[in-house]
Amino acid sequence: MARVIVFGSLNMDLSMVCGRMPRAGETVLGSGFFTNPGGKGANQAVAAARSGATTLMIGRVGDDAFGQRLTDGLLLSGVDCVEVQTESGYATGTAMIVRSEGQNRIIVDPGANHALDAAAARQILQKLAQPGDVLLTQLECDLDATFAVIDLAHQMGLYTILNAAPAHELPDSVYGALDLLCVNETECDSLCGVYPADRWRAREALDCFTQHGVRNTVITLGKKGSVTLADRRVVRVPAYKVPAVDSTGAGDAYLGVLAGRLCDGSSLIEGMRYATAASALAVQKAGAQQSMPTQAQMQEFIDVHGLDAQEDAAQKEAWEQKNLLDDSAQGDDDQGAQS
Repeated sequence: MARVIVFGSLNMDLSMVCGRMPRAGETVLGSGFFTNPGGKGANQAVAAARSGATTLMIGRVGDDAFGQRLTDGLLLSGVDCVEVQTESGYATGTAMIVRSEGQNRIIVDPGANHALDAAAARQILQKLAQPGDVLLTQLECDLDATFAVIDLAHQMGLYTILNAAPAHELPDSVYGALDLLCVNETECDSLCGVYPADRWRAREALDCFTQHGVRNTVITLGKKGSVTLADRRVVRVPAYKVPAVDSTGAGDAYLGVLAGRLCDGSSLIEGMRYATAASALAVQKAGAQQSMPTQAQMQEFIDVHGLDAQEDAAQKEAWEQKNLLDDSAQGDDDQGAQS
């Protein structure tokens, strides 16, 4: 049976909310402070496990209270933590999160997340992985170790997924070893110089990543959903309209559930639809891991709202036609995930 193997970060999130983001040199009053287990790797592992996928985590924590709490949280969510080990001499990774108007700003201290080097990471993956497993990783751990794990996973016959966050220049060898690259709008702009504001720009960005050797790319678009190429056509899965409380865990919920669905044999488009439902549930709660939905919660949401999110005509028209006059020579694509 295929499994999701997550090589990634474990951070303790320190979060509060404010009425607006402070300007440079300004102090504003906040409220609602809380600590919550996080880190992109751990969040995505929790999301995958809660969605029903057999999930293993590879990572490191410091010898402190935060590290123990992070490990306990993963275990409670059903994540195999045999390779989540304590590194003496390191502090557990931490993230400072400021939330305002449903958006967030995040600063991360990686701490023990950078303790694993390339040789050690490869050795662990060689021991754990089997052909057909799904490797899910991000860019919050040591980059050399991350790139080495992607390369080995590709050689071993795993399905490789990279969430290129935070954005960082990638060598061509990494692009060529990826079955799926997932980026948000800002990361997309940073990596290929194209901000996917509409269908035309999204097509340009997706083609750019394909030319680098990536087999599939998904760009998440916030309230506009997510987009990919299928049979050379642009296919967008719209987002659900839900009241947003905190977007901190939305992208990680999306990635974890998408990896779990692909592990279970779903097509990429079907996986994107389930991932979109998971993201819609995640934004309705504060915090990262505590916002990750269970399989039962996702099914209840889908039973009520359907697996295909609906959007109003104005939003769809804006996506389709914003730059139509400038880019009319680029050709025609399908207009949505329902196609």
